[in-house]
Amino acid sequence: MGASRLLAAAAALLTTVALLWTPPPPVAAAPRPAAVHKITYDRYSLSVDGRRVVLWAGEFHYFRLPSPELWRDVLEKIRAAGFNGVSLYFDWAYHSPRPGSYDFTGVRDVDRLLRLTDELGLYVVARPGPYINAETTGGGLPAWLKTVPGRARSSDPNYTRAYREWLAHIDPIIARHQLTRGGSVIAYNAENEYAANTDASYMEDIQRQARAHGIDVPITHNQCCDASWTPTWATGQGAVQIPGVDDYPQAFECREPDVWGTWGDGVTERLSPDAPAYAAEYQAGAIDGNRAGYDKCRELTGPAFMKVYYKSNLIASGATMFGYYMAYGGTNWGRLAQPNDVYTSYDYGAPITENRGLTAKYDEFKRQGYLVTTVEPLARTDPSAAPASDNAAVHTEARANPETGTQFVLVRHADRKTNADESATLTWNTPDGTYRLPVRLKGRDAKILLGGYTMGGQRLAATTSELLTHVTADGRDIAVLYGTEGVAGTTVLRYASRPKVKVLSGSVRASYGNGDLRLDYAHHGLARVEVTGGGRRPLLLLLGTDAEAARFWRSDGVLVRGTSLVRSAALRGGTATLRADLAEAGDVEVFARVRRLRVNGEDVPVHTTPSGTAQGRVAGPKPVRLPALTGWRGTTEAPEAQPGFDDSTWTPADHTTTASPIKPPRPPVLYADDYSFHHGHVWYRGRFTPSGAETSIKLNAITGKGGVYQVWLNGRYLGSAAGGEQKDADAPVNTDPGPGTFPVPAGLLPAGEPAVLSVLVENMGHNDDWTADDVRQKQPRGLVTASVDAAWRIQGTAADDPVRGPLSTGGLYGERHGWHLASTTPTGWAAASPTEPTNPGVRWYRTNVRLNIPDDQDIPVVLRFGGGSGRYRVLIFVNGWNMGEYVSGGVQHDFALPNGILRPRSGNALALAVIAEETATVGPVTLAAAGNVRTPR
Repeated sequence: MGASRLLAAAAALLTTVALLWTPPPPVAAAPRPAAVHKITYDRYSLSVDGRRVVLWAGEFHYFRLPSPELWRDVLEKIRAAGFNGVSLYFDWAYHSPRPGSYDFTGVRDVDRLLRLTDELGLYVVARPGPYINAETTGGGLPAWLKTVPGRARSSDPNYTRAYREWLAHIDPIIARHQLTRGGSVIAYNAENEYAANTDASYMEDIQRQARAHGIDVPITHNQCCDASWTPTWATGQGAVQIPGVDDYPQAFECREPDVWGTWGDGVTERLSPDAPAYAAEYQAGAIDGNRAGYDKCRELTGPAFMKVYYKSNLIASGATMFGYYMAYGGTNWGRLAQPNDVYTSYDYGAPITENRGLTAKYDEFKRQGYLVTTVEPLARTDPSAAPASDNAAVHTEARANPETGTQFVLVRHADRKTNADESATLTWNTPDGTYRLPVRLKGRDAKILLGGYTMGGQRLAATTSELLTHVTADGRDIAVLYGTEGVAGTTVLRYASRPKVKVLSGSVRASYGNGDLRLDYAHHGLARVEVTGGGRRPLLLLLGTDAEAARFWRSDGVLVRGTSLVRSAALRGGTATLRADLAEAGDVEVFARVRRLRVNGEDVPVHTTPSGTAQGRVAGPKPVRLPALTGWRGTTEAPEAQPGFDDSTWTPADHTTTASPIKPPRPPVLYADDYSFHHGHVWYRGRFTPSGAETSIKLNAITGKGGVYQVWLNGRYLGSAAGGEQKDADAPVNTDPGPGTFPVPAGLLPAGEPAVLSVLVENMGHNDDWTADDVRQKQPRGLVTASVDAAWRIQGTAADDPVRGPLSTGGLYGERHGWHLASTTPTGWAAASPTEPTNPGVRWYRTNVRLNIPDDQDIPVVLRFGGGSGRYRVLIFVNGWNMGEYVSGGVQHDFALPNGILRPRSGNALALAVIAEETATVGPVTLAAAGNVRTPR
C-alpha cells in the first residue's frame, strides 16, 4: 500500500488530521530556516500553528510574465486585494527544452518567485502537474514528450521516467519553501483536473515522489470537468488528503455577458468528510475562444456575478479554501499558448489586467477578501437557521460558528439570475436578540450579513450593511461597513449602558434601548460615527457605499483611505510609512494618530481630522509622452523559397515511423516534432522530378487552430491554406485536417527537370491533453502528406536561446540569423515603413526607440496596430523577445511590452516579421500607455 493510501485511510478515521511527518534533510545549498510552522486540517479548515485559516488565493502564472522584476508588483497587488494566498502552476514545458535539460534561471527562476511569496507572507498552493492544462502549449507537457512512446498521464514506463525526472527537479525547490520549513507553501496539488482515462497508480506515484522529495504539506487535487466523470480522488488508490473542485458556472461565452449560470449554480461540493470543502479553481474570468475581447469576459465575470456567486458559494458550501482563476492572467508571449482557445493575450478578464491595471473586479475581490481574512469565526461554520424573509423573492440562508455563535447570513434573490429590485423584512434571531430589519436587493446583488460578532472590543449584534474590515489603533476600534448606493442600512451594537454617539459626517440616526445601539442610515458617500462610553472602548464607525469601501486599504493592521494602491504600511514612533501607487493628486488618510507621514520615501505634511486621523495631500504622476516609431528599415527574406537555396545542412525528413498515434498515410514521416523542431515556423523543401502532367500540388498540414501554411514551387508563390486544428475529443481522428490544393501555372514544371517545392508551416502551439487520451497531446505539427514524391529536408529553430528559452524563436530565416536581436545590426536594409504594401512571403522591419520614463512612475507600454489591409500576421520582437503575434482581422490590437523586456529609460530594438498570405499593408504601428501611476522606486 502506497503512502498516500495509508494517509487516506488515516484521514477516514480522524476528524482532525495533523501532518507531523519528519521532513527530509533540505538541499545542502539552501539552509533550513529557523521559523517553522505546523499545518493541520479538519472538515472545517486548514490551521497553521493551531490558528484556523480561510485560504483566499488568486491564481498567478509566473511564466506569463517574463519579467521577474514585475513579479513583486503583481504579487503585492494580489496581496493588497485581500488575498492571503496565491495558486501557482509550475510549467514543465517552460523549463525543459529537451529530455534531461532543465532551466531554472532568469525568467524561469522559481526559487526567486517563492522567496518573494515567503517575504510577502502569501500562502502558496504549489501545482507542478506534471500536467497543468492552463491553456499552455501541450498543457504543460514538454513538446519533446510527443516523441516518447507510451500514453502520457499514465503509468506507462516511458512517461513515468519522464515525469519523475521533472518532479525530481521541481519538488525539492517547492519543498524548501514550505511553511513547515519557514516558507510559504501551504499545500501541494498533485496532477490537475485528472478525471478521464485515469490511472490510480499514476496518481499514487506522483504523491509518493512528492513525499520522497520532501513535500510534507497537505496534498490536494482539483476535480474536473463533467458530472459523468466520477473520479474525485477522495477515496481509494491515488486519493489525496484534500480533494477540491473546479467551478466555472459562467462558462466561457464572452459574447453573451448577460447570460448567467450556463454551467450551474457554482456551489462547491464537499468531497471528503474529513477535509475542508475546497474550491480549487473558481471562475474569476474566462478564456476568449470566440474572440469577443477580454473586456467582454470581464463583464461576464464582473462584480455582479462575483457578489452573487462567490457569496452564495461561501455560505452554501461552507468552503474555506479558495483558488480564484485568474487573479492576473498575463501574456502568452512567444509560443506559450495552446492554439484552441487563446491567443497572445491571456488577460482572462481577470481583476488585474494584462497590463497590471486594477479594475472594478479588483475592487469587489478586495471587498470580499477583506471580510474573509478579517472575521476569524468564518473558518469554522455549520449550516444554521436563516432569518425569515417576508418576501419569497428574497432568499436567505445562513451558517454559524459553533464556538462563538457568530452568524453569516446570505441575502440574495431567490432567482439568482434576476436583476429585479426587491425588498423584504428579515426576522433575525441572533445570539444577542431578535431583530426585524429591512433589506433591499437592487438589481443583481447578494450580501453576507454578520450577527453575534465580537468586533475587536465591540459587540456587533446585527447589521444589514456588509463588513469590509476592522482594525484597532490608538486604543479604539475602527470598522468599515458598506452597502449599495441609495439603499438603507441598519447596524445594531450592544452596550452595557447608553454610549455617547457623535455623527462626524453624513446622516445617521441613533437610538438606544435594552442594551442595543441602533444606527439607521442610507448608504451614500461616507458617513462617520464616533461612539464612546457604554462600557466599551471607543469606536469609529465608517458607513459607506461599495465605491467608498473600495477606497480603503488594509495593510499589516493599518487602515488607509485614498491612493490607488497601498503596497505596505507601517506605524512606528508617530510616523506612518506607506509604499503606495498614486494615479492622481489627492488626499491620503491614515486611521491612526500620527505626526508624520512618509509616502514612497517622501514626507507629506499632515493635519489631524475631526475623526482623529492623519490626512495629507499627495501629488499625482507627471504626464509622459511616448515617442513615435520612426526610422524604420526593412528587408525581404525567405530565400528558402528560391530553387537555388542551399539546404544541404538541413535535416533530412526521412523517418518511416512515429510515436504519434496519428500515422501518415504513407512514408516518410514529415512531422516537425519528430525532427525536434517544436515551436514556431518550420520550412520544408522537397526535391522531385516532375512528369510534366502535374496540374496541381496537393498538401496536407497541421498547424493548430488559426494557423496557415504557404507554398512556393520553383520560387513561384502558389498561395496559402489553413492548417488543421484540434477537433472535438470524441470525434474520429482526422487524418486530413489541413488540405490544400495549389494549381501549377502552365510551364512551371517541365517534364524531367528537377523541381523544388518550398513550404512554410506555422506551428500555433501544441494541444492540451485534458482527456488524457494521448491523441490530442501527440497530434502532429507540420506537413502530413504531399501529392508529389519528393526527397524532403526540414529546418526549424537553428539554435537554443539560453536567455529566452525555446518558446521565443522559430525557424524563419531572420530568426535563424538573429535579425530580431538587439545585439544584431543587419546590413543592407533600406528605409521602409510598415504602412507600405508588402508582397506575399516574409518581410522584416526594424527600428530603435528610446524611452525616458521617470523611475518613480509605472507606465505600462503597449504596441498598438492600427488599420491595415490584406491577410497577414506579424511576429513582434522587443529586444529579442517574441512578445506575441498580431493577426489581421483578429480581436487583439494592443500587445503588452512589460518592463524588464522593455527598457523604460534607454534604447529598445523593435523588430516586426510580417508574414503575408497576399499583398498586404500592416498599417500604422504606435506605442501607447496603458496607465500612469507614481509608484515606489
